[in-house]
This record gives sequence, structure tokens and C-alpha cells, in this order.
Amino acid sequence: MPKRLPDTIAPSWLVVQLLGTLFFAATLLTAREADPRIWTAYGVTSACWLGFVLLAPRRPKTAAALLAVTSALPAAIVGWAGDSSAILLSVIALGRLATLTSVGVGTILGFGLLDVALAVTSHALAGQSLGQTLADPAVMLLLVLLGLNRRQYEVQATQARALLEQTRLAQAEHARAAALDERTRIARELHDVLAHSLGALGVQLELAEALLTERSDVDGAVRSVRRSRRLAADGLAEARDAVAALRRDVRPLTETLAAAAAAHARDHHVTVAFDAGGEIRPLPSAAVVALIGIAREALTNAGKHAPGEDVRMRLSHAPGVVRLDVRNALGPLTRTGEGFGLAGMRERLALAGGTLTSGPEDGDWRVLAEVPG
Repeated sequence: MPKRLPDTIAPSWLVVQLLGTLFFAATLLTAREADPRIWTAYGVTSACWLGFVLLAPRRPKTAAALLAVTSALPAAIVGWAGDSSAILLSVIALGRLATLTSVGVGTILGFGLLDVALAVTSHALAGQSLGQTLADPAVMLLLVLLGLNRRQYEVQATQARALLEQTRLAQAEHARAAALDERTRIARELHDVLAHSLGALGVQLELAEALLTERSDVDGAVRSVRRSRRLAADGLAEARDAVAALRRDVRPLTETLAAAAAAHARDHHVTVAFDAGGEIRPLPSAAVVALIGIAREALTNAGKHAPGEDVRMRLSHAPGVVRLDVRNALGPLTRTGEGFGLAGMRERLALAGGTLTSGPEDGDWRVLAEVPG
């Protein structure tokens, strides 16, 4: 909220106090009262005003009480004052009292009515005319209304500053929560990618060990080690793709799935038939990363539990839903249960609003993922 010019020099309350004090002093200096009792009342009024000025920043309630006395005492003697000094002192104090936010509106109105009653009584006891009797209370009520209007502005300004601060804090907390959520997503994606890559790498290293220890097939072991090295490189590339997806800079889903199918076919010497159907449309990055992870996990499971079996993978875009269907023939090592990989993928897909089912169907092992889109 931009500051007004007076606020850049001094606080607004200090400016008001200074101006009020100057008006107060000018009124006393121009007073022409002959009765020493009136000057005694003016002295007490001045002391109360100075007490208000000094105590207002630290003890606002006490300062408000002194200000009420400052306004009431001149109002009580206004009928006997020889000039307008008494009414000026009263309305200065009363107007300032009406602007205080530390005092309730009811209290301000109560003191205002008290001052009006004192002024009317003073005029009546001094034998003043009806016009003079009504004029001073009218001025008092006008100053009270003007002060309350200023007070309402101060209250609204304070509320606006508090609301602005709350909004700033809420935005900072929202940004912090978004950053934590993004970190969680990145950690989850990297975990899934590394679990897939290291799982496939472990299979190849076990194969290389078996070829060396059981068959003494050095050439086959070398090929397996080379595939392991390629898998490690692919794992790093997949990790980069996951981070790129979270930054909304991911490759097209169809292209990525086709590359994964080709890599599996090359590494496992099987046929992986991949096709895509329907009208291709963009998906949220969370859904894209989840579908890519499911496809890779399904291919890994196929190579582990049904070695040598061909795989069929289809991506279809139907109205309102995108489906990924991965099938392979049941192999001798196929398990009917679900491992941690697909279970984790199921959770990831649920966060993107999708579902995952897997199990035997018509002699095949089928993994079916669906996301809205």
C-alpha cells in the first residue's frame, strides 16, 4: 500500500497532534477573558491536553480520558466565557476524541452528548439567547460527525493493512506448500525411474553372472554387460525426462512410449508391437509421467517374468479418457500377484486421477491404465 506524503515525513497521528496543539495554543493566545476563574479552567484544560499528547502513544486509554476532560471542561464554562475561546477549545478536543480508534463509537457519542448537555446548561444558566444556546451544540455535533468519519477511514486503513499482511503471508505459505509439493513429486518420480532402471540393470547383471558361472559363455556375458551399461545410460536419460516432465518440457507421450517399446525389443530380442489410436491431445505432466512409468514397469515385468514372449502395447485416446494397454503372454515365471513396482505406479496414477488394473486375461498378462483427458 503506497504511503501518503505526510506519512513519509512523520506518522499521521503525530501530524494531527502537532496541528491540534498549534490550534490549541493559538486559541489560548488570542483569548481575551477577564475572569481569572475562566483562565484557571483554561489552565487545567491545557494540562489535560498536554497529558493527552504525551500519553497517547503509550497509554491510549488514559490519554482518551484526559482528552474527554479537555473537551468537557470548556463546554461547562462556555456560557460565561467572554469570547469564543471556550467553544474552540472544546470542539478541538472533541473532534480529536472522535477520531481515536482506541475508543469505541458508543463512548465517543456518549462524551459528545455530555459536552452538548454541558454547553446547553452553561448557556441557560448564563442567560444566553436561544440562538447562541443552540449554535455551540450544533458545532459540537458537527465536529463529532467529522471526527467519526475520519475515525472510520483510519479503521478501514488499518483493516486494509492487516488484510494485505494476511494475504502476503497466505501467498508465502501457498508458495512454500507448492515448493514442497513439487519436491515431493520430483522425489517420487526419480524414485520410480531409478527403481525401474536398477531393476532392469539387476536382471542383466544376474544374467551375466549366470552366463559366466554356469555356462562359461564369455561372449554372452559381455553382451549382457553391454546391455547393462546401456540400461544405466537409459536410466539417467529417464531421470532427466522425469525432471523435464515436471517442468512441463516433456517429449510427446506417443514418441516416448514408442522409444521405450523399441528399447525393450532390442534388449530382450522380442517383438514389441506398439500403436496409438484416437485424437491425440495434451495431458497434464503428472499423467504423462505416470503413464510412461507404467509402460516401463510393465515392459520390465514382461522381460523378467515372461522372458522371450512378445509384447503388445496400445495407447488409445477415447472421449474423456486415455488408456494404455500392455499385454504379453503368460510365461513360466509369471506371478499372479502384484509387485511393488506396479503398486507404486497405481498410487502415482491415482494422484493424477487415473486407475490401474493388472492380471491374467485370455492367456495374457494385462496391464491397463486409464487417466482422464
